[in-house]
Amino acid sequence: MSTGNNIFTLRNVSKIFGSDDSAVKAVDNVSFDIRRGEIFGIIGMSGAGKSTLVRTLNRLEEITNGTVDFDGRNLGSLSKRELREARQSIAMIFQSYNLLMQKTVLANVIIPMRIARVPRRERKERALDMLRIVGLEDKAEVYPSQLSGGQRQRVAIARALTMNPEVLLCDEATSALDPKITEEILKLLKDINTSMGLTIVIITHEMKVVEKICDRVAIVDDGQIVELGDVKEIFTKPKTKTARQLIMPESDKNELNMDEYKGRCARVVFDGTVSREPIICSLTQETGHKVSILSANTKSVGGIGFGQMIIELPEDDRAFAEIVTFLTDSGVTVTELEKDRQMDSRLRDTWHR
Repeated sequence: MSTGNNIFTLRNVSKIFGSDDSAVKAVDNVSFDIRRGEIFGIIGMSGAGKSTLVRTLNRLEEITNGTVDFDGRNLGSLSKRELREARQSIAMIFQSYNLLMQKTVLANVIIPMRIARVPRRERKERALDMLRIVGLEDKAEVYPSQLSGGQRQRVAIARALTMNPEVLLCDEATSALDPKITEEILKLLKDINTSMGLTIVIITHEMKVVEKICDRVAIVDDGQIVELGDVKEIFTKPKTKTARQLIMPESDKNELNMDEYKGRCARVVFDGTVSREPIICSLTQETGHKVSILSANTKSVGGIGFGQMIIELPEDDRAFAEIVTFLTDSGVTVTELEKDRQMDSRLRDTWHR
C-alpha cells in the first residue's frame, strides 16, 4: 500500500537495552521520514546508536516506544507472516558481507529465493541477472575466498536485489574497503538507485560516503538525531558541534597544528560558481585585511563540486567581522574552527546566513 512520498515514517522511537540502573537508551525519542527513491544517510561516531536505529527499520530490533511505519504499515503490528513478507521488500547488506564461503557466488545469490520458494529455473535466471547488474556474471561459479573485498560486497548487493526490494539498508557496507573500491561500490549503489528507483539507507561514520551519494542525512549523537537535512546544506552550514566534527574531524585539524597560529582559523566553503571568483584577492583589495590560506581542497557533495579552505584570520574582532561579512556577502560559507571559543554574539547572524 503506497502512502505518498515517504516510505519510512518514524515517530518518537526509543530503544532501551537492559533495565533499572543498567538501562542504556541506544535510540532516544527519534522522529523522521525517509522519502521514497532517495539515498538517505545516517551518520554518527562509533556508539552513537546509528546501527541500532537502522535495525528498527526492518524490526531486527524491537523498539521500546514509538512507531515505525513502512509503506504505510506499522511494523510493530504485523504478524510473523506479514513481517516476513515486509522484510522481502527491505534488503540489507553489511560490512562483513555475510557470504557462505563453502558455496559458489551463484549459490550465495540464490539463497533468498530458495528460502522464498521461488521456482528453481527462475532462481538461476534472476541470480545471473543480478550478477550482471553488479558486474560479476563471469564469477558465478567461483567461491567467495577467490574474490576481493569489493567483489564480495558486489555479491552481497546482488543477493540483496534478488527479491526486488523497495529498500536497501547498508550498514557500514564500505568500512572494510579501501578508498578506490569504496568509490566503485558507491557508484554502483548510485547507479542502482537511479536505474531501479531503489530507496537506499546508508549507515556510516564517514562523512565522505555521505558527501558522495546521499541526498539527505541524519546526524546521530547519543541516540538522538541532532541534525537532519540536505547534505549540501549540512556540509556548508553545519549547526551542531557533532556535524562540524564529522565534516572536519579533529585529526584533520591537528594536522594543521592550529595551536601554532596566533589568529583565528576558519573553514570557508564555496560551490562551483563562486570558486571561479578571486575572492581572497578581492577580500585583501577591498578590506585591506590579509588572510593566510592554511589548506585547500575540492570535493563532490551530492554531485555538485565544492571547495573548502582553512584560513587564518586576524585576532582583532573588528577586522574579523569585516572579513566574515565580506566573505558571506560573496556567497561563501564561513565556520570558525574554534578552540572551544564562543563566537561574538554580534557575528552570529552573519556567520550562518
